[in-house]
Amino acid sequence: MPAQINMFVLLPPSEGKEDGGQPRTKWAPTMGAFGKALGAHRKTLAAALCDAGGGSATLLGVSGKHLARAQAANSSLIGSPTLVACERYSGVVWSHLDLPTLTPAQHSFAHDHIVVVSGLLGAVLGSDPTPDYKLKMSARLEGKGLPLQTMSKFWREPVTTAINNFCAGHIVVDVLPQDHRGIFLPDSSQLKGYVAVDLVTKLNGKAGGHDAKAAKGLLVRHLFSTTKDLRTMDHILERIKSFSHPQFKVVTKVN
Repeated sequence: MPAQINMFVLLPPSEGKEDGGQPRTKWAPTMGAFGKALGAHRKTLAAALCDAGGGSATLLGVSGKHLARAQAANSSLIGSPTLVACERYSGVVWSHLDLPTLTPAQHSFAHDHIVVVSGLLGAVLGSDPTPDYKLKMSARLEGKGLPLQTMSKFWREPVTTAINNFCAGHIVVDVLPQDHRGIFLPDSSQLKGYVAVDLVTKLNGKAGGHDAKAAKGLLVRHLFSTTKDLRTMDHILERIKSFSHPQFKVVTKVN
């Protein structure tokens, strides 16, 4: 029997986030699995957001009470309370993934094998301490030592290097939306395998887009609802292709 290969799943963050956190775990840019590799970049963004008063309505894409919350969080990132990433995000994908209702073993496996690609953090493991924040990948943030550019451009090189190094020798399952996918460029010389997963409509084969978020969460839940048969790319692809949804079908591309 071949040795078990760790499968890492790339997921997007969500606009919806749980607020607050554990005050004993004060966030620092160097925290977590990717802190050493991405800490300097995170520190630059945190400083720029603090200098900008947390960011404008234009930068953050929200208004009213949502803007006030986002500005308060973004203005005091360093030292702020944290939740682990898998508990911080609460949007549609994450609510349908519904990690708390998995078995303890499945839940633990998911926390250690989800990598979130984030506008503020670059990349964060599901079990890593994560602050409350708001910063989209499409946002253009300007600050000291930070030229005006989208977060996707800012993060592409360091995130690509960090994820390839962290996941070296293992299989990466990419369930990112298109606006996040170009940030990570898989290196076939480092990874054991890479598969991009998309959902398209059964009716006309068009990309699912926003409407497929719930189905994407269910797909990832389906993938994590077993951990014993994910030793090879064939096992992983079989598990992915066994997912069934009334509206969407799975399309995979393997590198």
